[in-house]
Amino acid sequence: MTELLTEPLARRTTVGVNVGGVTVGGGAHVVVQSMTNTDTADIDATVAQVAALHRAGSEIVRITVDRDESAAAVPKIRERLERVGVFVPLVGDFHYIGHKLLADHPACAEALAKYRINPGNVGFREKRDRQFVDIIEMANRHEKPVRIGVNWGSLDQELLTRLMDENQKNGSPMSAREVTREAIVQSAILSAELAEQVGMPRSKIILSAKVSQVQDLIAVYAELAKRTDHALHLGLTEAGMGSKGIVASSAAMSILLQQGIGDTIRISLTPEPGGDRTREVQVAQELLQTMGFRQFVPVVAACPGCGRTTSTVFQELAQTIEEDLRRNMPVWRDRYPGVENLQVAVMGCIVNGPGESKHADIGISLPGTGETPAAPVFIDGKKAATLKGPNIAADFQDMVADYIEQRFGSGEKLKAG
Repeated sequence: MTELLTEPLARRTTVGVNVGGVTVGGGAHVVVQSMTNTDTADIDATVAQVAALHRAGSEIVRITVDRDESAAAVPKIRERLERVGVFVPLVGDFHYIGHKLLADHPACAEALAKYRINPGNVGFREKRDRQFVDIIEMANRHEKPVRIGVNWGSLDQELLTRLMDENQKNGSPMSAREVTREAIVQSAILSAELAEQVGMPRSKIILSAKVSQVQDLIAVYAELAKRTDHALHLGLTEAGMGSKGIVASSAAMSILLQQGIGDTIRISLTPEPGGDRTREVQVAQELLQTMGFRQFVPVVAACPGCGRTTSTVFQELAQTIEEDLRRNMPVWRDRYPGVENLQVAVMGCIVNGPGESKHADIGISLPGTGETPAAPVFIDGKKAATLKGPNIAADFQDMVADYIEQRFGSGEKLKAG
């Protein structure tokens, strides 16, 4: 029988990279990051979205730097963010002309906390290595780390063609898919070696190898982790929209994280038109929290409901409690140290309600269909009260607020915001 992994393996890199005060790798916890989808030249929109992503929990935010106007906007964005108390590290995403933009806009080069370089489009033919080296030298000059981010949608075609040709001469050739995976891994490692040859220390380099299929991502990162101890950024590119993107990203990254592979992650969700960009941050946090790697917000346990719970009261209360906790966390994180470890239970009937509520720090067992209209509340495993009447939900919310203040605060009554 195959032995199940009950604890993550210990591969995580010992090489730590400082990204604007946030440590990636080196034994630090897995870092959550995200990326804006605004035009960076639109300073107001970009500042607003970076601030929203950071408030949602993104510890690093990447922005597109694709032309002179966006490069010129970067230092202004940094200044505006700091003015409103947002000090999240900004990463510049460069393609094609990154070397030129960084050279022409030294204020942009200084304002960014890290540069993302794509070795597949940093330059072509004889210009590729020279322009890649130009960016590395500018990063060294400004003492900035880099992420060398390979993407199979923009893979170095010369490298891929060479490996395909070599594969055809092999007596037992690999499939085209396997060769492509090998090209991705080699592109990342060879680029990192070149960066180190021109003076960039390993403690300034993060690698990523983005693909859009779950099995490919697992295979590529497993191979990358065997061959290098660089800090690794995980992400399933083009994961898609809604539940498809969430499931695909979680399926791939949970396996890698359990194997100790990955130091920072991004969930790349395609938002619905006008959708909330912060959703990808929430999903990344929930993935790490569900797997037990980090704790971001209090856990709300709620039963799925059945024929015994035809009332929607427990569903509405669970949703309200969860939304209140997440909305208040940016303030509570500083005001109530440790509040992210809180466990709340909102149960819908007598079958598992009392037992589950006892396991939580504070829990309520609402009456199911046909049950006595009373809701016992358990605090720290002991029955503390029985709520009745039309205000059960509001009364329980008050009890949760009081519990948070008593346990994590000064003991004064908390007013949820």
